[in-house]
Amino acid sequence: MLTVKTKELYDLTHTLAADMLAECEYPWEALPKIKHTVLAIGATLSPDEYYCPVEGVWIAKTASIAQNATIAPPCIIGKHTEVRPGAFIRGSVIVGEGCVVGNSCELKNAILFDNVQVPHFNYVGDSILGYRSHTGAGAITSNVKSDKTLVKVVTDDGVIETGLKKFGAMLGDFVEVGCNSVLNPGTVVGRNSNIYPLSSVRGTVPPNSIYKSRENVVTKQNR
Repeated sequence: MLTVKTKELYDLTHTLAADMLAECEYPWEALPKIKHTVLAIGATLSPDEYYCPVEGVWIAKTASIAQNATIAPPCIIGKHTEVRPGAFIRGSVIVGEGCVVGNSCELKNAILFDNVQVPHFNYVGDSILGYRSHTGAGAITSNVKSDKTLVKVVTDDGVIETGLKKFGAMLGDFVEVGCNSVLNPGTVVGRNSNIYPLSSVRGTVPPNSIYKSRENVVTKQNR
């Protein structure tokens, strides 16, 4: 069963980008639209709730931003979010409410839904991380293939051409990624799934699964 569509991966009530994502059958279709979406949403945000340290950057007044964090436009940082020391947000990023962007983490062209945690030494590029998803220390999204060809999404139902050169990972809601894992270009992880530490993930991971290795993906048992 194909489980890589936007409506199957995400509860859109937990992101400012809901309207744009609702127009995308597949979530990676949003990647080329993120920059424009940030600017369009930012222009509507209330100055009573957000401040603009530089043009094109909107930061919620309830957010906590380390002095040595770098935030480049365009970018929106949501309410009650924490951006820790050394974080580098390179632009075209929406960080939701109640998120953690940790020390030495780097984000670019990405959407983080509400309550997402990328807390330690993570790289998130050309990716969308669903509500309450979490990446362990050192986990990264690899967003360009080594041969620089266009990224494809490989599913049990066949291969989907994306037409994108840069495409990291789509993580559904409540996904847990173990420490020092690599999500290779075009990875899609279904809702409520867990990735074991030190994994190298390609293709798609079904919802409600535990990814131990490519040959060992098991269904979660109800407790």
